[in-house]
Amino acid sequence: MSAITTHVLDTARGRPAAGVAVALERGGSLLARGATDADGRLRDLLPAGAPLEPGSYRMVFDTEGYFAAQGTEAFYPEVAVVFRVREGGEHFHVPLLLSPFGYSTYRGT
Repeated sequence: MSAITTHVLDTARGRPAAGVAVALERGGSLLARGATDADGRLRDLLPAGAPLEPGSYRMVFDTEGYFAAQGTEAFYPEVAVVFRVREGGEHFHVPLLLSPFGYSTYRGT
């Protein structure tokens, strides 16, 4: 079953990043919006029943909003992660490790 998920960890605070707004785009069009839960997870950003088609996808994380809610100023107001789907039917997990002055991502499982 196709899915696009994420897990955001606030490495500066050593805990999950709850309440991070995330947008999923494809070809310049918004497909979905969501926010991370108390565990820093967004369990499926792909709209219900939507096929996962080959192509480039873009996940945009609102880091400015998240850090503002923590009372912290951040250097990066957003993080955009672009990834390619070669074949549908897979689960794409895109974690984000976040701090006010840096971030890292990778393809998870």
